Amino acid sequence: MTLSVAFRRAAFRELVEAAEWYEERRAGLGIEFVAEINRAVELLANYPERFPLMHKDVRCVRVRRFPYSVFFRIETQRIVVLAVFHARRDPLVWQQRR
Repeated sequence: MTLSVAFRRAAFRELVEAAEWYEERRAGLGIEFVAEINRAVELLANYPERFPLMHKDVRCVRVRRFPYSVFFRIETQRIVVLAVFHARRDPLVWQQRR
């Protein structure tokens, strides 16, 4: 069963900002980044418990090709994406999100 996925505002903002940053570096790279995020989100929607717990009830799926991870929580009827997070950022930022 595929669960619906909802992005917190902060997570969506992180996604957009990262895509814009990559697009500024090379035309089309931002689109490739979004495609990899979408692939990760599709995986977590279909197999959410496949991914490891990282902090309390928050799980993580790593993104291919880019140094990003998608942090999410499984709820009863949906999955909530808390962060689209670069590997070098301080994890305390996403850990404080509920």
